[in-house]
Amino acid sequence: MLIDTHAHLNLEAFKGDAEEVIKRALQNGVQMINAGVDFETSKKAVELAEKFPGVYAAVGFHPNDSKEEFDYPVFKELALNSKVVAIGETGLDYYRIEKGDLSVKNRQKEIFKKQIELALELKKPLIIHCREAHGDLLEIIKSYFLNLKSGFNGVLHSFSGNLEQAEKYREMGFKIAFNGIITFSRDYDEVILKTPIEDILIETDCPFLTPIPYRGKRNEPLYVIEVAKRIAEIKGLSLEETGEQTTKNARELFGI
Repeated sequence: MLIDTHAHLNLEAFKGDAEEVIKRALQNGVQMINAGVDFETSKKAVELAEKFPGVYAAVGFHPNDSKEEFDYPVFKELALNSKVVAIGETGLDYYRIEKGDLSVKNRQKEIFKKQIELALELKKPLIIHCREAHGDLLEIIKSYFLNLKSGFNGVLHSFSGNLEQAEKYREMGFKIAFNGIITFSRDYDEVILKTPIEDILIETDCPFLTPIPYRGKRNEPLYVIEVAKRIAEIKGLSLEETGEQTTKNARELFGI
């Protein structure tokens, strides 16, 4: 059994067949967490989770939606649902921000901090998105980590940093998640090799980032096995060992 810890069957790409895709994954031993990127997709993630055993939800506000308001009470009410296992996806994304535009960056930071506060209040892990913003992200997380009597945790989804950054996240109790990118790029081989399997999660980020050998097709949770295969190959483990440990990691982090 495998757990796709980051899917988006709540997006438009699955409008016509989300439930069929979910059933196909479950029938082949793949459970999943659907992550919201705004209120509507978070609500849809919860609706899907309520329909299927083995399907869970995360509710959150993606940094690229930072021009909108984050309604804390509304998201809190949604996050209280028993099938919601995390807050996210949230985080920082500077990829499309013009250099010197501090207003958007500050806005993203403000909304990210609100979601950290929500995760702390509800005692749920964070699912964090980060693109070209690891310096600021680490600074924010570290500030909370150092000021809390007890740590908080979560996962760096679709990890895009380097080994040093991965180690800093891990020191603060965060897992590192990899997806189909690792099947067609060697950029993260060293990070995977040197990150203990106990700190690794697997995901698809579907419908995006389809792994080899399905490139060119819409991604789906069933394909998470290709991510597990590649991690097993890099770390010199069997597929069974990799699947068992990453599933254990997901169950422990998300309480499922």
